[in-house]
Amino acid sequence: AGAPARAQEPVKSPTLDAVKKRGELICGIDTGIPGYAYQDSSGEWQGLDVAYCRAIADAILGSPKKVKFIGTTSKVRFSVLKSGEIDVLIRDSEHSFIRNTQLGLDEPAVNFFTGQTFMVKKSLGVSHLKEMDGATVCLLTGTTLETNIADYNRANNVKIKTLLFDRPEEAFAAADSGRCDGYTDDGGSVAAARSTMKKPADWIFLPETIGGLEPLGSFTRQGDEAWTRLVKWVHFSMLEAEVLGITRANADQMAKNPTNPDVRRFFGVEGDFGKLLGVDNGWSGRIVKDIGNYGEVYEATFGTKGLGLPRGMNNLYDHGGLQTLPTWH
Repeated sequence: AGAPARAQEPVKSPTLDAVKKRGELICGIDTGIPGYAYQDSSGEWQGLDVAYCRAIADAILGSPKKVKFIGTTSKVRFSVLKSGEIDVLIRDSEHSFIRNTQLGLDEPAVNFFTGQTFMVKKSLGVSHLKEMDGATVCLLTGTTLETNIADYNRANNVKIKTLLFDRPEEAFAAADSGRCDGYTDDGGSVAAARSTMKKPADWIFLPETIGGLEPLGSFTRQGDEAWTRLVKWVHFSMLEAEVLGITRANADQMAKNPTNPDVRRFFGVEGDFGKLLGVDNGWSGRIVKDIGNYGEVYEATFGTKGLGLPRGMNNLYDHGGLQTLPTWH
C-alpha cells in the first residue's frame, strides 16, 4: 500500500493574512500613464496593471473594488514595496537579474512583454535610431532606459542626449513643448505618451528597439512564497480563461455543469485549487466574471478599445506570442 495521503497544510503567508485582516489590498501602481494605470474622467483607476490589482483583490476578498491604489514614481517604487507600505507592486516595471538578486524582490509573473521603443517628431526627418546622433530624448529617471541609451551610443559611436524626469506626465509635457526631439520608454508607455500629445499624428515610432526584450510584471517581497505564488497564479488564471475560451460574457453559462475537466477545475467544481493558494475555490471564476480574461483586458487597455497597440508579443503562445502558462493539474 502507498503512503497515507497527507492532510493539506494551511497556507502560511503574512502578506495574505494582513490583506484578509485589513479587508483591502494595497497595490503599488504608476502615478498615471495610459494603458498601464491612469485615472479616467470620473477619477476611477483604469489600465492593465490596475486590472491585475483588482484581480488579486477579487481572488482574496471576493470583490475587485477592495483595493487601495498607491501611485509610485520609478525612483521609489521598490523601496515602497520593501518597506511594506504596499502588498504588491504592479507598475510597468521590468523583471531583471539585479532586482531579483541585489534588491531581493520576487518576480511572480510577466503581464506585458515589450522592448525599449522611441518615438520622434516627424519634422525631425529621421526614420532610424542611428540618425538620432546629437538629438535629445526625454525619459524617466531611475530606470534601465538611460543605461540602454548609453550602451547604444557606445556601440554605435553616436551621441543621443537625454533629459530626465521623475514623473511621466512631466516627460510627456516636455516632449510636446519641444524640449526634446523624442521620447523613449517601453513600447506600451511610448504608445501612451503618443496618445497624450496635442497632435499624435505629428509623432512616429522608430522601428528599432534596444536593450533586448523587456518583460514587465509584478513584484513581491522575498520570504513570503505563498503570497508570490498567489500573485503568479492570478496571472495564469487570466491566461487560462482565454485558452479555455471563457469570457466575461459567457462565464456564467460556462460555469453551469461543465464537463471539460479543465473548465471544472477553473470554476472550482473540483480540485480544491483555491484552498491550495489560501483563497476560496471560486477565485478564478470570479476573476473572469468581474474583470475578464487576459485578452479582454489587453484589448480594453492597449488593444483595439484602448491605445491601438497590436497585441504582438503579448499574444498567447499558440498565436505567435510569448504568453505561456503551466498546466492546471
